Amino acid sequence: MLMRFSGEISYRNEEERESERASLVPPPDLVVGYALTSKKVKSFLQPKLEGLARKKGILFVAIDQNRPLSDQGPFDILLHKLTGKEWRQILEDYWEKHPEVTVLDPPRAIQHVHNRQSMLEDVADLNLADCYGKVSVPKQLVIIKDPSSIPDAVSKAGLTLPLVAKPLVVDGSAKSHELSLAYDQYSLSKLEPPLVLQEFVNHGGVLFKVYIVGEVIKVVRRFSLPDVDERELTNNAGVFRFPRVSCAAASADDADLDPGIAELPPRPLLERLARELRRRLGLRLFNIDIIREHGTRDHFYVIDINYFPGYGKMPGYEHIFTDFLLRLGSKQV
Repeated sequence: MLMRFSGEISYRNEEERESERASLVPPPDLVVGYALTSKKVKSFLQPKLEGLARKKGILFVAIDQNRPLSDQGPFDILLHKLTGKEWRQILEDYWEKHPEVTVLDPPRAIQHVHNRQSMLEDVADLNLADCYGKVSVPKQLVIIKDPSSIPDAVSKAGLTLPLVAKPLVVDGSAKSHELSLAYDQYSLSKLEPPLVLQEFVNHGGVLFKVYIVGEVIKVVRRFSLPDVDERELTNNAGVFRFPRVSCAAASADDADLDPGIAELPPRPLLERLARELRRRLGLRLFNIDIIREHGTRDHFYVIDINYFPGYGKMPGYEHIFTDFLLRLGSKQV
């Protein structure tokens, strides 16, 4: 209800004022529903991303997990990173009823990279080698149970110490990104299955984190585990545990590094690798952790693949991500 004083309009309450303002704001061109953990919301939906998105006509809307997904929206794009069979089923049911909505990314495709046994199979099958270099995966072994059997299994598989041990399942928790380095045969039985054992490849203590957003690639350097020489291997024994290695604080982009270690992998090689993995994995949001074998210039190893990684750590991510969403939206028209 409006009241007039001296020819001016006075609003009865603030709610009416807000309603009036809202009616003047043009509707968004693209509505992106998101289902993320609180930690992911904080790291990804930073003010600089939401602010730029609004300017470009993109609205991020939180999905209420206490209400049926089909009662919410409408959405143009659904962005998610939740785990569990129940959520996966909800999402698949929703997508079946709303095929017009772009789901980032398909639940079944994500499951493939949640298991370290299967995540690197596509890289190994690529057998990628060209004039720019060669891409391999470290020799690895999966141990499901019985730690006492690990030494014999390692010997039979012909793996060379030291070995990197990683949890078999990647579930988004900090623990699933921890790793251990086992120096001797005896210490292997102290590890906790289910896990994957990978031969440790000396790589100058630097890894390359290759972020992929659709067809865009961005590479950053991160400090990693230091090289292990023969003397260390002889003098050290036991299992050394490490938290998540490639964290933001471990950025190596501004460090004074040996050029042979710091040089980024050739762009054409990365583009080919990303293109093939996008097709094989069926994912558009992921990153690849790559190392260069120390002493070589062109022999690279993929050691990990992560779905919907920490894009907030990627320089200029807000521009790259909003442009990606707009391109997806334009393909729906």
